[in-house]
Amino acid sequence: MILFELKCASDHRFEAWFRDGAAYDAQAAAGTIACPLCGDTQVGKAPMAPRIAKRRGEPAEPVKTVAAPEGGPGNANEKAVALQAEVLRHLGELRRAVEENCDYVGDRLAEEARRIHYGETDPRGIYGEASAEDVAELKEEGVTIHRIPWLPRTNS
Repeated sequence: MILFELKCASDHRFEAWFRDGAAYDAQAAAGTIACPLCGDTQVGKAPMAPRIAKRRGEPAEPVKTVAAPEGGPGNANEKAVALQAEVLRHLGELRRAVEENCDYVGDRLAEEARRIHYGETDPRGIYGEASAEDVAELKEEGVTIHRIPWLPRTNS
């Protein structure tokens, strides 16, 4: 058995066990390996440090294991992966809600936010792009603005 650290096209990293390198190659070619976070089947090996024996015939140092935390099933890695998947799901829902309920103003975000703030146009939800400098200036002026992580759209 061999353990590979893998990553998908979205750079999610995860581990998977295979009978040998050929088994990994066959499954990867068939597209049967999927990212547990996003389901992407474009998966490749991530760089990882090999276990190397100190001297010829001497076994490599054993892999250190960490006991699962008390208070529930699964190990810490499974819980971290589940938490990450939940956060990504919520961020995807946030993106959909913003796109459905707000107007996209592109790179005119700072200008349009000021117009709304100073009553030059009707209040409404907007989203778009702004530089860090523009965001700082808007906050100094008292304009309510928030940066949110903008995840790429998924096929689901």
